[in-house]
Amino acid sequence: MEAFEPEHAGKMNFYLTAVDERMRHPDEKPSIGLLLCKDNDKLVVEYALRDVHKPIGVAEWQSRLTESLPEDLKGQLPTVEDFEAELSRLRR
Repeated sequence: MEAFEPEHAGKMNFYLTAVDERMRHPDEKPSIGLLLCKDNDKLVVEYALRDVHKPIGVAEWQSRLTESLPEDLKGQLPTVEDFEAELSRLRR
């Protein structure tokens, strides 16, 4: 766990492009990225993301993030098991 660095935005942009190109189903919307960091300087985040055209958010890490999700979002996010199953399917 570390503080946000501008290069995190570039890596996330790369990963989102790769996921959308190789894993996204045609009927799915483009992926979004969420960077969870120890802390972030809002000005640095703003400059790092200003010209990135993919949806990326930066938030400070909360150890119990899933417990603090609004009720209408609970159950809508993929589980670790969902990710593992999808990665397993792609490796075949």
